[in-house]
Amino acid sequence: MRGTIWRQLVVAVGLICFCLPARAQTSQFLPEIDFYSKLRNGVRFHFQAKQTREANEPVQAEFGPTVDFYVHSWVRLANVTRFDLDDAKPRLLVLSVGYRYLPQANSGAATNRIEPVATARFPMKGKLLLTDRNRFDLDWKSGDSFAWRYRNRVQVERAVAIRSFHLRPYAGVEAFYQSQYGKWSDTAIYAGCLFPIRKHVQLDPYYEHQNNTGKSPNQQLNQFGLVLNLFF
Repeated sequence: MRGTIWRQLVVAVGLICFCLPARAQTSQFLPEIDFYSKLRNGVRFHFQAKQTREANEPVQAEFGPTVDFYVHSWVRLANVTRFDLDDAKPRLLVLSVGYRYLPQANSGAATNRIEPVATARFPMKGKLLLTDRNRFDLDWKSGDSFAWRYRNRVQVERAVAIRSFHLRPYAGVEAFYQSQYGKWSDTAIYAGCLFPIRKHVQLDPYYEHQNNTGKSPNQQLNQFGLVLNLFF
């Protein structure tokens, strides 16, 4: 069983690495693969590989592992998140710590990033699920100064049943505070939908609009992303 999981992880990483060079010159499409494996009750391993463009940074690859820690599920949350493949959704609080490696396309110094994250979820009226994610990006490069940014992401989603098929449309906003500018320098507004495929696969296409104010003049980005989530 463990051998099968790791083979699937290798395939997933291979797919994203194949996609990255083909899209290196565009900011319009951001592919991503996320692999989740439950280690034991309350602890989960997560590996992510993606293309990203955030907070005035150029399009770049990003990949690395994360470990999630969470408490027992809450009955009210379990009812709202029924049929969702993500077993972290019924948890009131999830604490995570991750590492990301971001190579530079122009042969410059790569970025090493530590990501502590706290994610809280609350059930709302109308079977809505509110998610509040608080994340720090702690970045350093060889021969360069340390930089950090705080990201607060608020999202609302709801399950929609079409016969036996359950999809989850969502919308949200994320604000970025960057130490290098000393201000809230980026706002991202996005909307998407989660499409479960059998028991282990979930597709997440989304649209995102970013307003970057860190540098003058302001920069507007309109992006489409596609996330492949694999749960085991």
